Amino acid sequence: MAVPSVAVLKEIYKDQADEAKARYENLERSFGEHFGAAELTYFSAPGRTEIIGNHTDHNGGKILAASITMDTIAAAAATDDGVVTIISEGYPDPIVVDTNHLEAVPKCKGSLSLVGGMLKAARDEFGYQIGGFRAYVSTQVISSAGVSSSASFEMLVCAILNEFFNGGKIDYAHYARIGQYAENKFWDKASGLMDQMACAVGGTIYLDFGGGEVKYEKVDFGFDQLGCDLVIVNTGKGHADLSAEYSSIPEEMRLVAKELGGENLCDSTEEALLAKLPQIRAKIGNDRAILRALHYYEECRRVEDAVAALREGRKDEILGIIRESGNSSWKWLQNAYVAADPKEQSIPYALALSELFMKKKGRGVCRLHGGGFAGVIACITAKQDTAEFVSYLGKYLGEGNIHVMGIRQKGAITVK
Repeated sequence: MAVPSVAVLKEIYKDQADEAKARYENLERSFGEHFGAAELTYFSAPGRTEIIGNHTDHNGGKILAASITMDTIAAAAATDDGVVTIISEGYPDPIVVDTNHLEAVPKCKGSLSLVGGMLKAARDEFGYQIGGFRAYVSTQVISSAGVSSSASFEMLVCAILNEFFNGGKIDYAHYARIGQYAENKFWDKASGLMDQMACAVGGTIYLDFGGGEVKYEKVDFGFDQLGCDLVIVNTGKGHADLSAEYSSIPEEMRLVAKELGGENLCDSTEEALLAKLPQIRAKIGNDRAILRALHYYEECRRVEDAVAALREGRKDEILGIIRESGNSSWKWLQNAYVAADPKEQSIPYALALSELFMKKKGRGVCRLHGGGFAGVIACITAKQDTAEFVSYLGKYLGEGNIHVMGIRQKGAITVK
């Protein structure tokens, strides 16, 4: 397949199609330099933004999320030797996995483990076909920062498997399950499914993970409808060493759920928790777990309120709900910084500076974004303020860490 034309790329990248064309031409050239000539197929998978619904997916909750205009792309060709070889731009070592010997794939070895885990999940857990391929990958998605660079990569690999070996039969819910399996079993990360679903489906989606299912529907929403831009701010501290902090959130929520007679918090209600609160608090001796459970229930309610507002044309209410969600993450969920290292508070630092700007303007909202503890914040700025905001915050965090973006309507796809 030839490099996608600008006309094709406009459907994905809109007014950034010319820049995207140059990226795909670089893929073709780089693939040839590393692997030689081949009939190439091109793939793309976006990063994601969580609009409302911080840390609810792993307990069967609800989320409003969207894909973003940063993406991971690949040029790939199927092989008949059963070996998957992936070269990622900027990384020194290729990922090499023999699909005939998946039992040899080591655990907790970064992308190598993720790819091996996904191949095993696709074949052994869900009954899909797998095979060998070669791919050259390039990404714009910020690494270890809360816009799901890993999920973007995972969904890219799923798109390749779907195109080359399964005739497009893998649905998005299984894309997400395949990625989650790899993170849970091969990376020891207790991740949910929100990241993968938001990267796979595209656009703004309402997700409901209750009952062990992955239910989603598209929602007509973009920040441009409010005359706003989405600005993702990289605070400069990455996520790479924080798996234990992330894992503590679902573990503590499930600790409360167990006292309510369920496995996850979705199996009970906030009213039931409040009715038994003194007894549960005395028994578990963990106030943070209780606060995190209360955050869960209120956050799911906020998602429902936001979706109802969008359906009923009350889109101007969304920013206030986003502000409530951010405050709850900071105060109740307590994932703004690592308690064991209170001197390192990159997220509160960036939020404080953003709030000062927005208070002066009398508009805009900012919030902790994604997994938390480090990484990025999300700022929603009025379009007339965006350039000034980028310049202002850039003085403190570096303009290279401030990224203006939109919501992308295409998810993980074959570009053709």
